Amino acid sequence: MNIILIVIMAITGIISFKGFDDLAFFRKYEFHIGSIRAGEQIRMLSSAFLHADIPHLAFNMLTLYFFAPVVYTYLGNFSFALIYVGSLLAGSLLTLFMHKNDYSYRAIGASGAVTGVLYAAILLQPDMSLYLFFIPIPIPAYIFGIGYLLYSIYGMKAKRDNIGHTAHFGGAIGGYVITLIKEPHMFTDNIGMVVLLAIPIVLLFVLEKMGKL
Repeated sequence: MNIILIVIMAITGIISFKGFDDLAFFRKYEFHIGSIRAGEQIRMLSSAFLHADIPHLAFNMLTLYFFAPVVYTYLGNFSFALIYVGSLLAGSLLTLFMHKNDYSYRAIGASGAVTGVLYAAILLQPDMSLYLFFIPIPIPAYIFGIGYLLYSIYGMKAKRDNIGHTAHFGGAIGGYVITLIKEPHMFTDNIGMVVLLAIPIVLLFVLEKMGKL
């Protein structure tokens, strides 16, 4: 397994398990609008290493495990790390922008970074398929990616947890943009997938503009 992927997963696991057992630690480093606007910008990074529970952590790390090899194989380790960190920060920035006046808003999770890697992988290898535990047939990766973001819209509207659903979109935008900057030939070689993956991102901003989120 790639050393950068191992390091990311190990650090995320260690910090997440620390947060499971230490509420003070969890509260100190979670994404919290009021605290960030008061100057604690470290939360925009640290919150991506905290998770709500083991299933939340497992889902994000498994998604990363499946899609990361495509990115570092095609683009190399540096670009993989750049997409992960860039998508993480893009997710936090979008969340801050969309919830800037909700001082009580809290969120955690690596969803932004992971979704950025997922989107990058789909752009790089659009014909790959996934086998999910509960579905006995292969699922096209782009269907999974689009469905992941549509689920995020539902989570944002339902507001039933403190998972960083908004960060999914920021992360997707980060991974999408960075990959296209590094591989501009996709605008001609794979324009259909480029447009298709943009649809849920556009939908998000349309719903936000309409006040539906």
